[in-house]
Amino acid sequence: MANEAIEIGRLLRSGITGFVVGCRISELEAPSFGSLVVAPLGEYQIYGIIHDMHVDDDGLVRQLVTSETVKPEVIEDNRVNRNVPMEMSVMTVGYQAGDKIWHLLPPRAPLSLDTIRQCTDNEIFAFTGAGRFGYFRHILRNSDLPISEILAAHVQQAQAVHASKGKATWGNAAAKELITLLRDDYPTLMSVLSALGDALPE
Repeated sequence: MANEAIEIGRLLRSGITGFVVGCRISELEAPSFGSLVVAPLGEYQIYGIIHDMHVDDDGLVRQLVTSETVKPEVIEDNRVNRNVPMEMSVMTVGYQAGDKIWHLLPPRAPLSLDTIRQCTDNEIFAFTGAGRFGYFRHILRNSDLPISEILAAHVQQAQAVHASKGKATWGNAAAKELITLLRDDYPTLMSVLSALGDALPE
């Protein structure tokens, strides 16, 4: 569980609906696919869910992959000492102003080079427990993304936090809300329920 605020990288580029974070590969112990993260913006805190992670290649990597053998110390040097970042794509799902959490798009986009951090358990609990799952619509509108897997990863992580705080029924409530939201899109509904079935405990 994320009980402490862990910085995971800095903002490369951003928009109202999402942003891209860059971080060194050696700093990737904390974030994972589907994780809830937060970016500062003055008096606001902008929340997002990681939906993609990738590392671009470069000339040296292209040479190394064609070698018959690559020494472990060369691989370690390439991962730790070089400046090829891991990029994480994040979709915006809401923001906080003062003590109020909104499952709406923020008034402005976060700024480049701002530090992005992983949400603590308390922040995950507060954000996902606010309102009536309004932030799900931000995920569902991204039909070009693997929304079933994103939802499954996110719900699995959030359910673990809620269960640790005595709210073990949160996952079932989330599944019921998704059934309601997707009642007119049977193929997507079946895909989401299948993924949730794999992610949530019996």
